[in-house]
Amino acid sequence: MNVNSRILLAAALTAGLLGASGCGAAGDTAPTVTSPAATASFGGTDLAWVEINIAMDEELLPLLELTPANSSNPALKELSAQVATFTGEELGTLRQLHDEAGLPSANPHKGMPMPGMVTPALVASAAAQRGAGFDKVLTTALREHLEQGQRLATSERSAGAETRTKELAARILESRAEALEKLEKEF
Repeated sequence: MNVNSRILLAAALTAGLLGASGCGAAGDTAPTVTSPAATASFGGTDLAWVEINIAMDEELLPLLELTPANSSNPALKELSAQVATFTGEELGTLRQLHDEAGLPSANPHKGMPMPGMVTPALVASAAAQRGAGFDKVLTTALREHLEQGQRLATSERSAGAETRTKELAARILESRAEALEKLEKEF
């Protein structure tokens, strides 16, 4: 397959992943592949998945940072800390993959309203809450984020091309399942 064919295939896969994730509006175009080198091992699904997950994880962390001061539930504080830890670790890997893929520094998914995305407005609303009110906002947002992370990781595992992104997706499926199980048992 020549470079032009790979670029077209990558763009088509990216468009498919974006449609499945619920982001993008009518008339939006898929992110472009920045260099032929990026298509050597990273497919369009991989590229979109890396960018989407960076945006989702970066937007989640400010909410998790509120938990120690705003939550009244020790178990929820513990779960929030665990999610913050694995999210930070995943972000390190995602950013490394992002750089290796030659993706642009501006993330087209940052702040994009989509399922599971924690918005700045949600964080601002949560910051004004204490106790049970905060705990409800956090558990709802956390559940939505974890479930969407599972859906996206499942797509990456089935349609991705790059081995390391697929391996990270498998770890994300595992970490999300464990966190969701705790969330369902205790909250």
